[in-house]
Amino acid sequence: MSTPDSLLHKLRIAGISPSDTEELQLQKSLLIFATGLACLTSVLWLLLYWQVGPRFSSTIPFVFQLLLAGNLLLFLKTQNFNAFRVSQLSIFLFLPFVAQWSIGNFITASGISLWGLLAPIGAVLVIGAHESLAWFFAYIFLTALSGAFDIYLADSLLPGRSAVPAQATMFFFALNFASVSTIVYLLLRYSAAEKQKAQARLQDAHRLLQIEQERSERLLLNILPGPIAERLKNSSQTIADGFADVTVMFADIVNFTELAAGLTPQQVFSMLNRIFSAFDELAERYGLEKIKTIGDAYMVAGGLNGEQSNYSVAIANMALDMCELLQREFAVGEPRIEVRIGIGSGPVVAGVVGKKKFIYDLWGDTVNIASRITSEGVPGKVQVDDCTYRRIAGHFAFLPAETGNFKGKGPMLVHRLAGRCAPSKRTAEER
Repeated sequence: MSTPDSLLHKLRIAGISPSDTEELQLQKSLLIFATGLACLTSVLWLLLYWQVGPRFSSTIPFVFQLLLAGNLLLFLKTQNFNAFRVSQLSIFLFLPFVAQWSIGNFITASGISLWGLLAPIGAVLVIGAHESLAWFFAYIFLTALSGAFDIYLADSLLPGRSAVPAQATMFFFALNFASVSTIVYLLLRYSAAEKQKAQARLQDAHRLLQIEQERSERLLLNILPGPIAERLKNSSQTIADGFADVTVMFADIVNFTELAAGLTPQQVFSMLNRIFSAFDELAERYGLEKIKTIGDAYMVAGGLNGEQSNYSVAIANMALDMCELLQREFAVGEPRIEVRIGIGSGPVVAGVVGKKKFIYDLWGDTVNIASRITSEGVPGKVQVDDCTYRRIAGHFAFLPAETGNFKGKGPMLVHRLAGRCAPSKRTAEER
């Protein structure tokens, strides 16, 4: 069984379509709410009038209710809201003046024409502020016309008509003012409450949008360097930059295929994820830019974001930390996981490749040198080219240089890191 609250809710949302805008939904519910209030109060008005005054005015309130209810049913059937609001506001405007004219004048009718004020107020709420002017002028015109009738035609209209008792007149003056004021207040209060709810929904939607935007920002920054991500968001142009000096490092897990042969796919993924996540933390600690992972290889660069001044030293420190980390924390059975690491410095070209599933990548001779040094390196050792060696020699100890013959590059001098210099020695060399 439906409760009065549920019936009121069903009536309030009647005629509202999910495709309606928030503003249109509010306008529909306001006009339906006003129709219900007007029908209810007209019944109460009639009952009270019968109790304290004459009964000759019963027809018009009854017609008023029929017109309002019938027009509402027609709207629910046709869903023509434009026609509904014009016709309903017209009933609100004209019927109170007709009722007053049928009773007599302002005094004998207890100012019942005040109910017509609901039309321009309703127009403000359900049509618009500018469009409501015509309704307000119509109300003022009918009020002035009624005043003219009272002044010039009262003597010809009132003779022979039953006088309304003074007590009833005063009572209904108070009742009409109180009723109209209550309905106006309820409509405005309802409108303000619904707009507050709409504002709250808008704020919730904005908050959720901000959360999604922040999540998208984090995802984008996990793929691209910060400055590149900003450029990609603000421009559709191709992103390709030349850098005169960058240090690039490749790290390749030794014999990974053999190590993974005895593991399940889940174990392989878990192992790689742990290793590369640890590498990511090191890159973030040293202010370096992770470029990508390629299978079991890891690529990182320094000098792209301008945040790290001595990025070649930072790259070398990260390389040594990577080797120590694997020896200390990662193992598959007895053999320890080891990596070959190669570092090269020089000019590169960097840019975003693709439109979907894009990637930020580096190209150039420097990248090729670092890759060749890595593939020909010794497991567990860090090898650097001659350019990198000259920059970091005061910070690290090196084994004697060797000349290697690298594919596509020919003979090339390579230096192998032995460890970090003692702080006292490093300070003396820097002086």
